[in-house]
Amino acid sequence: MAEVVVSRDPEAVLIKRRTASTVVAQILKIISSYVVLTLLGALMAIPFIWMIVSSFKHEGDIFRYPPVWFPDPLIWTNFRDVVNSMPFVLMSWNTLYVAILNVIGGIIVCGMAAFAFARMQFPGRDAVFIVLLASMMVPAQVTMIPVFLVMQKLGWLDTHFPLWVPGFTGGAFGTFLLRQFFLTLPSELDDAARIDGAGSWIIFWRIFLPLSKPALATLAIFVFLYRWNDLLHPIIYLNTPEKMTLPVGLAYFRGQYRTEWALLMAGALMSVIPVLVLYASFQRYFVRGVVLSGIKG
Repeated sequence: MAEVVVSRDPEAVLIKRRTASTVVAQILKIISSYVVLTLLGALMAIPFIWMIVSSFKHEGDIFRYPPVWFPDPLIWTNFRDVVNSMPFVLMSWNTLYVAILNVIGGIIVCGMAAFAFARMQFPGRDAVFIVLLASMMVPAQVTMIPVFLVMQKLGWLDTHFPLWVPGFTGGAFGTFLLRQFFLTLPSELDDAARIDGAGSWIIFWRIFLPLSKPALATLAIFVFLYRWNDLLHPIIYLNTPEKMTLPVGLAYFRGQYRTEWALLMAGALMSVIPVLVLYASFQRYFVRGVVLSGIKG
């Protein structure tokens, strides 16, 4: 029988070993990345977990050392006491409809302004846009007193108008965010629509807005979150307890001499649920909107 001799190419063997080592290195890199991200995520989640745990504790167990991570028994009455201690449902409704009106106003007005800056040609467009961006560097505290005097002259004090009407005047951040996204859409869309006889309003309303769901969801989450957690403006403009928003109601649990921490944690937990539901519903749009809005300047 003839003897079969298998010859090995040293260079091929070396390339195969390098390929195997590269694959192993990539796998280890991916595993280490997941481990680091998991640890960082767990670290950032500790305050939220502590809020959840503290909402089920007795008042005296919150500051016990070592900390109690599994309270026994669970004090469910904290949530009932929060609802009974203040008009929780009414304040939640006030906060919700103020936030929704701001979201609607921000999407419409910022969308129209962003479309004008991204797709329309007019004298001084770039200069006006630079001035708009520069307004983001002006602290809100600088304009607080003039805006208050305007609201006073309009007779809007102790009403919800100062909390949502300014949302229909647009904003630099929302305009910038949507403009950056509009710039990523191909210009052929505009040309084809204009050939078919569509005007700027039709192009904006029927083409750009439906294609901009990621950016619109991102802006909606930002605006909703800001208005849902806004404490300063309701304190400035509102006096009637029934008109107050939820952050003001939660602030009542912090007194000058005593803070009801268990009720405060329970109320904060209930107030954060709508934000979590909103983010979970629009998470994929939110991530995509943040990524695509910074591609093209």
